[in-house]
Amino acid sequence: MVGAVAAGRPRGSVRGGASVMSGTLPAGLRGLHRGSRMLRSEFPNARGGLGRGMELRQLRTFEAVVRHRTVTEAAAVLDLAPSTVSEHIRALERSLGVPVFERTARGMRVTPAGEVLRGWARRLLEQADQARREVAGAGRALRLGALETIAASHAPGVLSRIAARDPRVAVEVRPSRSRDALMEDVAAGVLDAALVLDTGEELGDLGFAPLSALAFADVEPMPLVLVAAADHPLRDADEVTLEDLRDERLLTNVPNCSFLLAADRVLGGALRRVRAEGVPVMRAWAEQGLGIALLPEFAVAQSLQAGTLTRLAFPVPPLQLRLIWGADQETRADVRELLYAVAAGSGRR
Repeated sequence: MVGAVAAGRPRGSVRGGASVMSGTLPAGLRGLHRGSRMLRSEFPNARGGLGRGMELRQLRTFEAVVRHRTVTEAAAVLDLAPSTVSEHIRALERSLGVPVFERTARGMRVTPAGEVLRGWARRLLEQADQARREVAGAGRALRLGALETIAASHAPGVLSRIAARDPRVAVEVRPSRSRDALMEDVAAGVLDAALVLDTGEELGDLGFAPLSALAFADVEPMPLVLVAAADHPLRDADEVTLEDLRDERLLTNVPNCSFLLAADRVLGGALRRVRAEGVPVMRAWAEQGLGIALLPEFAVAQSLQAGTLTRLAFPVPPLQLRLIWGADQETRADVRELLYAVAAGSGRR
């Protein structure tokens, strides 16, 4: 299945003065230079402009804080100390002469000036990357995001199919714990595509809302199983009903997790939830009898084979491993190679 989602449009639609040094600079650097002058016009209080006060690393830090909403989360993603992230943001605000975040008890909230900078930051960082590639004569890596749950197990198959089609296409895989962050990054152009879990005819039918114009293609089914400890009383039952599970504890991941959304669809709200934080913890707790868990079959296959978990005979429809990308990026050759590789892996031509 291939489709697209965009607000206000039918499904399947696709949305689709120079520097004095412009004669000597590569195209990417010319764009960066023009961008810096235009950015200064948006922020007239900036001290020294992009050249003297603002640094690309500050813009990268700004983007990370916008996406993750807290300094601590952004620091973890950037592999920086939280104090360094805070200093980057303060230096950026001093350079611009305006605050780009409002500090609240619940995290960092983007100010109106920060919203203006958000679009500029992405364009400037993209132009800087393009300039480096042109100067170095290097190609651009295709940035593929994936949920941590499936990055190790399913991304390699996509990568091998791309390499088989065209070894010149370089792919950089970026795992994430958050489906929403992946969609935001694809919509903003931080990622070229991402692998997520979903179901149904439309993007987001599992229970989440797409953020922008995103196209998608189903890669393969993702079977789910309801598992319990090896000595669970229902281990030998030929059929398990919802009524049989009324007194069970359901082990869950973080809110909005794909497996939690799937559990809500098939089990409703009848079971008491116990948050276990991550698939490995859910699996380990289920093995120890602390509750039952709805998990992808590949994540519990070894435990089922070893006999430390048992599969309960409760019918669960599969999810779909789904590739998402910006609908306006389909004309790019490397993105097309990715789509062809996905189609080859799912049996479509």
